[in-house]
Amino acid sequence: MELYVPILVLAVLAAGFAAFSVSIAPFTGPKRWNRAKLDAYECGIEPTPQPVGGGRFPLKYMITAMLFIVFDIEIIFLYPWAVAFDNLGLFGLVEMVLFIVTVLVAYAYVWRRRGLDWD
Repeated sequence: MELYVPILVLAVLAAGFAAFSVSIAPFTGPKRWNRAKLDAYECGIEPTPQPVGGGRFPLKYMITAMLFIVFDIEIIFLYPWAVAFDNLGLFGLVEMVLFIVTVLVAYAYVWRRRGLDWD
């Protein structure tokens, strides 16, 4: 059980810092509210009007989000492979090359179908 004590201490410290930050923010922050501060922020430009119900996200946004998740998962699989590379040998190398080729084929397909263009 003593192996988990540092993890529990870190979790308690993180939760304490989060609770402290959220609870002290209303007292330490500026109180000068205006229309510009209450508007949604869109990279320094005027926000585009949105429908009352929120509206729908464009399909391009969903495709980009799914591609991000696919490549993020690929990176997650690359870390343990890199750590255990010596133990896996040639079999591990072939499997990882097949994995990367599969992901690159999917990327090429999306690129060819112009799924990455915003125009």
